Amino acid sequence: MRHLGTGIGWRPEIADAVEAMPGIDWVEAVAENVCPGHLPDSLVRLRERGVTVVPHGVSLGLGGADRPDEGRLRALAERAEALGSPLVTEHIAFVRAGGPLTATQPLEAGHLLPVPRTRDALDVLCENVRIAQAALPVPLAVENIAALISWPCEEMTEGQFLYELVERTGVRLLIDVANLHTNHVNRGEDPAKALDELPVEAIAYVHVAGGFERDGVWHDSHAHPVPDAVLAVLADLASRVSPPGVLLERDENFPAPAELERELTAIRETLTTAGAPAAATGAESTTADPAPASPDARQRTGLAQAALLSALVAGTPAPEGFDHARLRVQSHALAAKRADVVAKVAPELPGILGGDYRAAFVEYARSRPMTGGYRHDALTFAEHLLLAGRPEEAQARRELSDWWLERSGPAPLSLRPAARLRRATRRVLLGR
Repeated sequence: MRHLGTGIGWRPEIADAVEAMPGIDWVEAVAENVCPGHLPDSLVRLRERGVTVVPHGVSLGLGGADRPDEGRLRALAERAEALGSPLVTEHIAFVRAGGPLTATQPLEAGHLLPVPRTRDALDVLCENVRIAQAALPVPLAVENIAALISWPCEEMTEGQFLYELVERTGVRLLIDVANLHTNHVNRGEDPAKALDELPVEAIAYVHVAGGFERDGVWHDSHAHPVPDAVLAVLADLASRVSPPGVLLERDENFPAPAELERELTAIRETLTTAGAPAAATGAESTTADPAPASPDARQRTGLAQAALLSALVAGTPAPEGFDHARLRVQSHALAAKRADVVAKVAPELPGILGGDYRAAFVEYARSRPMTGGYRHDALTFAEHLLLAGRPEEAQARRELSDWWLERSGPAPLSLRPAARLRRATRRVLLGR
């Protein structure tokens, strides 16, 4: 596996700081935020300096019951080629469920959700990984995710699940030590045991990130400093094998560049102190295709994922065996993340609603799944408020109505019946 060195997650908000940082060997960019025909100038300059850029996908959903979408795979391949990347990465997660496979409503999570560690789910994941490998021009590495919830009746530990995935597909691993810590707090899983069981020789690189604990739940925020507990997991991993690359992730609440540089220094010192015996060489890709997942395995996995996602984003009853309290925490976290993303793509909404925006959006999102992307979500949220006669303050309501009408057309069908009803009611009250 190619040696990457020490890197940082490239984000537009810190692009200038990243360019100026000493000792940055490589960066990782969210694949969905990069347009191959219009690469950000900062990434172009970094590449010209010899800094490696790796696209990191978040929407493929390799752990979902459906086969990977050809358009999403093609887009990921285009980004790898445009950036001259030595590999691409994605997550062991599902991000959508439902649809024709299960004859249920298609649902989007807007977030990475854990795959059940069952034989059915592993069969599906292995086939999906092989489909992705065949479609991509460079090697694929997949990342373990953080989870607030656990699936009931799992058949394997995380380490066993990852070991068999690598053995059957030859895929490389992106090990996130912050996610191992998160699963330790939230699910009682020992990071050392996971490291004992997984094939460290398959590691492509490592993620390090911060988070915070609230009411006994660890939130993998990527918006807080890296804690000592995460560095301890990194030290344990690095005592076993020297990873080809280590990367600091930060997605929000960006500190001053000097603080990011201090965190990078702490990561380098942790690796040096651990003193691993040898570098990871990477897994050899297998030549024989594993048996494809059976239609029944896909359907069983799909039904289970659709039931869970419906409980999280549509307010349906929780599937049997899940911790209801943790499901409520996860549901709130999904709604809060939607609120944050919608606020970024439609900043006028929090501007109009002020301090009421977040609570109003979370209330709306808890039983209304996202169906058409975040911009459509913003319009649907505004329509929901207007139909309910909100906001109560007349000026804010007029501003919201103007904003919505400007983006939805002069007379959207969904409001016409309500408008007619209001006009009819007004005529009755006036005796006309």
